[in-house]
Amino acid sequence: MPGHFVWWSLALVLAAAEVLAPGYFLLWIGIGAAATGFVVMLLPQLGVLAQAVAFTVLAFLSCVAYWRWLRPRLQRSEYSDTTLNRRGASLIGRRLVLSEAIHEGRGRVRVGDGVWLATGPDLPAGSEVEVIAAEGILLKVRAVQDAASTTAEAANRG
Repeated sequence: MPGHFVWWSLALVLAAAEVLAPGYFLLWIGIGAAATGFVVMLLPQLGVLAQAVAFTVLAFLSCVAYWRWLRPRLQRSEYSDTTLNRRGASLIGRRLVLSEAIHEGRGRVRVGDGVWLATGPDLPAGSEVEVIAAEGILLKVRAVQDAASTTAEAANRG
């Protein structure tokens, strides 16, 4: 069996192992093995030691290429969500309705099918509020004025 087929077979085994134990590490070593297969195909006179050195260098270079160039691009992906495990932070900017009046700075606001603690200015139950910050399970809110009342207030002032 030609030497380059051995390296390509190793590359396939490493790629298959990556499927069983995902993490991208074995994939890049497999890419190094595939590249070594191409080198051995082009230079069939390479000895076993030279092939092992080529594999080591190419596997290292493919891992560096992943860590240096590809990984940062994947982390900046539009699909990455910086608030994934911080549900309160994902609510900032949302408009919600108070389920319990805010009295002396504390109340409750309905979020989906749950209720969160809220802090802000005293407001009656049913008021629309906007989440401006989150600290753990406590949402800081402010009153939301609808466009009609804002326009009426501006007309009264002017």
